[in-house]
Amino acid sequence: MNDDRDEDNLSFREAMRDVRRLRNVDKRPPSAPKPPPRARFTRADQQEVLKESLLPPSDEAMLATGDELSFRRPHIPEGVLLKLRRGHYTVDAELDLHGMTGAEAKAAMREFLTAAINRRASCVRIIHGKGRGSGPRGPVLKNVVNQWLQRIDNIQAFGSARHVDGGSGAVYVLLRTK
Repeated sequence: MNDDRDEDNLSFREAMRDVRRLRNVDKRPPSAPKPPPRARFTRADQQEVLKESLLPPSDEAMLATGDELSFRRPHIPEGVLLKLRRGHYTVDAELDLHGMTGAEAKAAMREFLTAAINRRASCVRIIHGKGRGSGPRGPVLKNVVNQWLQRIDNIQAFGSARHVDGGSGAVYVLLRTK
C-alpha cells in the first residue's frame, strides 16, 4: 500500500515540476463604505398608494366575490343583468354540460348557442355544475363557460342562476336576437 502512495507522490511531483509559486500580491484595499439606505417612497407617495388601494377596481369582474358568475357587455345596463340573474326572462332552452370535458363542453355550447340564435331565443340556461368533482383543479366546466361565453359576440350578458334553477352551478345567458 505504501508503494501506491509513493508512486502517487512521485507522479504528482513530476506533474508539478514546472509550476512556480506566485508572488505575493497585495490584497485590494477595502472599498469605500456604502451609503446609508434611502426610503423609496415619501410620505405623500405612501398616502397616494393608500388612497389608491381603497378605490374600487376599474374592472367590474374583479368585484365579483364567491363563486357566482356575472358578465355584461358595456352597452347593456346593469338593470338588465340584475333582471337576468333574478330570473325575469323566460328560458327558451337549456344545456346540461355535466360529465363533459372542456373541449366537449365548448363544442356542445357552440352547437347549442348557434341553434338557439337561429331560433331567435332570447334567454337560455347552461348548467355547468359547481365543480365539486374536479378536485384541486377547481371547477373546470364553470371556468370554461365563463371564459368562452365572454368571447362570443352574440352574448349580451350572463349571470349565475337563481337557487331553484341551479344557483352557482348554472348561468342564464341573454342572447342578441337578430
